[in-house]
Amino acid sequence: MADRRLQVFYTVARLLSFTKAAEALHMTQPAVTFQVRQLEEYFNTRLFDRTHNRVSLTEAGRAAFNHAERIFETYKEMENAIRDITGDVNGALTLGASTTIAEYMLPALLGDFKKRYPEVNLRLRVSNSEGIISMVENNVIDLGVVEGPVANRNLQVEVCRLDELVVVTPPDHALAKKHSVHIEEVLPYPFICREEGSGTREVIADYLAQQGMGRNALAVSLELGSPEAIKGAVEAGMGVSILSVSTIEKELTLKRLASIPLNPCLNRPFSFVHQRQKFRLRAMEELLSFAREYCQPDAS
Repeated sequence: MADRRLQVFYTVARLLSFTKAAEALHMTQPAVTFQVRQLEEYFNTRLFDRTHNRVSLTEAGRAAFNHAERIFETYKEMENAIRDITGDVNGALTLGASTTIAEYMLPALLGDFKKRYPEVNLRLRVSNSEGIISMVENNVIDLGVVEGPVANRNLQVEVCRLDELVVVTPPDHALAKKHSVHIEEVLPYPFICREEGSGTREVIADYLAQQGMGRNALAVSLELGSPEAIKGAVEAGMGVSILSVSTIEKELTLKRLASIPLNPCLNRPFSFVHQRQKFRLRAMEELLSFAREYCQPDAS
């Protein structure tokens, strides 16, 4: 509803990057540049300094940014007030999720939400947990769903559910015969893990430290970017791994992989992460409420 030029300017000013703003707005970079130039022509002054491949706000740009922030906050407040009266739930939401959650948890949740609220346009961005938290911090996405703890105290974090991580091996592996294993028993075997920045990798490193071992004690032989890739490598006999039980249901049913619980048990939270802002779109509130219900243990 607000002036498109101002929306584009505000996004560039938040991210201090025309490239990142174009990505966040689903626009081309030339289109973002054109909108900003139009606004600068309207005010007859530069809003950004572009020197040495860096973008910074001019004095006029900082003033415009502060006013734009208040304008968009007022718009949100107005939209919520009117939708509370009319009962309408619509608009666009951009969500971000770490790989495990995006592949195994969100499809059913978002599908059911879309059936209840067909007028809400949903977009999903997928990255590792570190990337999703960064997107929330920079307002690139409205809501993030991540694995493991979140250190940024400036963000609102709400635990959705706990997820168990287990040792995963080929069915004929020596560890597969055990009812449970201590992490020390995994150390001699080639270990396949996620990339740096992954929530799963961080949780495993924390667990190793809690058990009195170095965070890098595992004999990492391969780093891969998704649970699917790791499962394929384990199945091919390239090593063992530690994965979420929610990612291996099909492989266990088909007896292509074996899972062994860790002793002590290794759990990590799945959490909602969003900005601590006073006003949010009604659609965002409804999605959070819907997701809370969905995360209850007895939810279907």
